[in-house]
Amino acid sequence: MADLDKTDRTLLRLLQQDGTLALAELAEAVNLTTTPCWKRLKRLEESGILRQRVALLDPVKLGLSFTAFVQIKTSNHSKEWYHKFVDTVSDFPEVMEFYRMAGEYDYMMKVQVADMSAFDQFYKKLVNSIEGLTNVTSTFAMEPLKYTTALPV
Repeated sequence: MADLDKTDRTLLRLLQQDGTLALAELAEAVNLTTTPCWKRLKRLEESGILRQRVALLDPVKLGLSFTAFVQIKTSNHSKEWYHKFVDTVSDFPEVMEFYRMAGEYDYMMKVQVADMSAFDQFYKKLVNSIEGLTNVTSTFAMEPLKYTTALPV
C-alpha cells in the first residue's frame, strides 16, 4: 500500500463516508489545523490516491433497480478489436463496471437499468455494436446484499 500514515488513512476513510465534509471538520477529526490538513489532501490528490469526490445515487429511487452481470467471450483478441470494444462498451451509460477477466470468460460488466425490457434493449445494442462476440451470458441480481465504494484503508 502507498506510504500513508494513520492521519492520511483516517482522512481517506472520512472522505469515503462523506465526501462533503468541510476542511475544518476533517482537520478537527484528525487533530490538525486546516492548513496542514489541506496540504495532506492536496498531496493525496496529486499522488492520484484521492481520485475524485462524487455523490452516490440510489438506483431504486431513480427507477434503475435492475442489475445484470454480463459475461462475454470473444474469438478476436487483436489490439485493434480490443480498443474498439473497450471504447464502444465504455460509451454505454448503462455499464457501471467493466473488466477484462482471466478464466472462462474474457470480459464482464455490471449493467444497471430500469427493468428486463430496458436490459433487452441494452443487450441488443451491445451485440449489434461489436463484431466477434462468441458468447454473451447474463445473470441478474435478485437482491443486493452488500454494496460499498469504500476501500479498506
